[in-house]
Amino acid sequence: MALDLYAGIPVADYAAALAWYELLLGSPPTFVASDTEAVWELAEHRSVFIEHRPEHAGHALHTVFVDGLEELVAQVANRGLEPTKRETYANGVRKATYFDPDGNEIQFGGAPLSPSHDARPPSQSVD
Repeated sequence: MALDLYAGIPVADYAAALAWYELLLGSPPTFVASDTEAVWELAEHRSVFIEHRPEHAGHALHTVFVDGLEELVAQVANRGLEPTKRETYANGVRKATYFDPDGNEIQFGGAPLSPSHDARPPSQSVD
């Protein structure tokens, strides 16, 4: 079965959200679908989009699991955004949480670090 993901994020201020997501995702949109919708392809057949829908803004919650979570967080920080929260669960799974200007929650998750990995930043444990 083929699988495509097209995950939406409603925003109140399209211009502000566009600039913020360009910082978070590290590039302009893959394509602009309309005057009120921009799309980033994260991987083949897996996209996120922002859309001007002020009545629904601030209610999105997305988690994207990536290889190299620490490297991604460092790259995003170099572009000027820091995670609001960092967590490590009891099983070692890690998560960095960002909130866009409307309060939409975007998280990046990563597998547990190998015991030889020295670059692990301090984090909060979650039960």
